[in-house]
Amino acid sequence: MTGPETVRMALLRPEDIVRARQAGRDVASRLGFGMADQTRLATAISEIARNALHYGGGGSCEIAGTMEGTSREIRVSIVDHGPGIPNLEQAMQPGFSTGHSLGMGLPGARKLVDLMTVETGPGLTRIDLVMRRGGRV
Repeated sequence: MTGPETVRMALLRPEDIVRARQAGRDVASRLGFGMADQTRLATAISEIARNALHYGGGGSCEIAGTMEGTSREIRVSIVDHGPGIPNLEQAMQPGFSTGHSLGMGLPGARKLVDLMTVETGPGLTRIDLVMRRGGRV
């Protein structure tokens, strides 16, 4: 694979989380990311997609991979149109949860990728994940 590749899917049912995880793994594999990176990316996608489904009422996932020379990059964007994250700073703290979970979704995902950005407010939450290997793309 040398050019860009983009996969888009809806996140409407729990099985869509599994599809998104697998799509992330597949793109990473085709770009030559190792098994550990594939697993980290799939786990981060799973955490954020689960949040979009559970808290945001569903949404969408876009996974884009690019390779230029030895530089490889995967960008994942997960969007929902739910109520937003009321206190993002608090939500980014390990152990904080409003849903009786371990509270590792957002902070855990952030540790698994090279870059994570969050845009949130009533009606829109967008979380972008980036994983890079090699030089800059």
